[in-house]
Amino acid sequence: MKHSIRFKLALLLTALIAFTIFITWFINRTFLADYYLHCKVDQIADVFYRVKDIYADYKDELFLSEEDTLTMERLSSNSNVNIYVFMSFAGAPLSSFPHPLDFGEREEAQVNLLIRNYMSDNTDEINREVIKKEDNYIIYRLYDSHLDSNYIDLIGVLDEKIVFLRSNFESIQESVALANRFLSYIGLAAVIIGIIAMLLVSSKFTKPIHEMANIAKKMSELDFEVKYPVKNKDEIGELGNSLNILSDKLQSTISELKSANNELQLDIQKKTEIDEMRKEFLSNVSHELKTPISLIQGYAEGLIENVNEDEENRNFYCEVIIDEANKMNQMVKKLLTLNELEFGSNQVNFERFDIVQLIKSVLMTNGILFKQKEVTVHFNENEPIYVWADEYLIQQVVSNYISNALNHVSGANIIEIKLVRRGNVLRVAVFNTGENIPEEELDKLWIKFYKVDKSRTREYGGNGIGLSIVKAIMNSHNKECGVINHSVGVEFWFEVDITSL
Repeated sequence: MKHSIRFKLALLLTALIAFTIFITWFINRTFLADYYLHCKVDQIADVFYRVKDIYADYKDELFLSEEDTLTMERLSSNSNVNIYVFMSFAGAPLSSFPHPLDFGEREEAQVNLLIRNYMSDNTDEINREVIKKEDNYIIYRLYDSHLDSNYIDLIGVLDEKIVFLRSNFESIQESVALANRFLSYIGLAAVIIGIIAMLLVSSKFTKPIHEMANIAKKMSELDFEVKYPVKNKDEIGELGNSLNILSDKLQSTISELKSANNELQLDIQKKTEIDEMRKEFLSNVSHELKTPISLIQGYAEGLIENVNEDEENRNFYCEVIIDEANKMNQMVKKLLTLNELEFGSNQVNFERFDIVQLIKSVLMTNGILFKQKEVTVHFNENEPIYVWADEYLIQQVVSNYISNALNHVSGANIIEIKLVRRGNVLRVAVFNTGENIPEEELDKLWIKFYKVDKSRTREYGGNGIGLSIVKAIMNSHNKECGVINHSVGVEFWFEVDITSL
């Protein structure tokens, strides 16, 4: 059975109180009567010497003055001792205190016997016990069978007078018994009150311990929000403060460990991604280079073996070899650019430039291609628009979009470049008439080496890397790019920040 520390503390303190009361009762019961007797003997002896001092002035006189009589009565009353003064070894007392006593024949005979025994030092004639004996007095403990009572008696000599002092020992024993009984009742009441008090008071000591136990439990569950309110500078307060310090240090250490663990997981994830990208890169490059290498190898072998002896065919073979070599060269350059962008080795240099002038420059570069394919280009912006981006990388994005539009334009053969302001952001859109891209293919366009129509891509030398480069460039700028199907064509777009500086 599990008991709380409050219950154990209350039980321990109650047991301590009960044990203390029991020891007190036991000592009281065992030694109080003897101690009381010892004190009473000393008191009777003191009364004797005081009586002796009073009667020192009455050596030849029989009776005391009124003042000394009052003193004797007061002494007898305060000490609870009967005082008798005799002039001889026989007869009734000359004086008795605290009041005149009806001194009968039995009392007279008993006292005379005590006096004679005292004078003759004989202790066998009556049932008495000598407690203390001095030169001028002797103290007895006497049992009176007639009255069934115990007495403490003192018989002493004052010059020509004899003093007899008596105290009822039964009253002493009754007082001791009464004191022990009262102590038992008080002890029982004290134990009951102690139990209640300890249960109430112990909560003051156990409540902080319960609070710290709950805080420690929450700490074990990695909850460090709850703190112990330190109110006192005692041991419990110091313990609570130490617990708070421990909580803060654990929270800090665990946070550092979590950060280190997250960094490690990111490093592992990045390494895994790099490995996957390397495998994918090698696989895709091998696949893309397979066709041009085969063509180059085939036509080169044909030239060596003089398959065609006429000059025109040999020149055609050479042109095919050169064309395929150029395609491989472009693909390798694009792959290197893409690799730099994806791995962050290509630093983005933000600068302010006129994007209208940049677009016009790209259109002018592709002017001959537009004429060859009889493409109509619409771009009506003349006022400069300054943006904040990497001019070289944005030029690659625009070039890729226009090159992509040239390769896929059909129908009305129209390419249109539009600039749309959206607050502080400028959207650059390149539209070309032609067939739509299947909706399920739109998200895949940005994947390296992905081609919607592989046969047609082969015709114009595409390798599925251009749009991947666009995506990587926009990611490095933390900007968006995308593609939208329209009823008569397709629109590719990207966004850059406008600057007013």
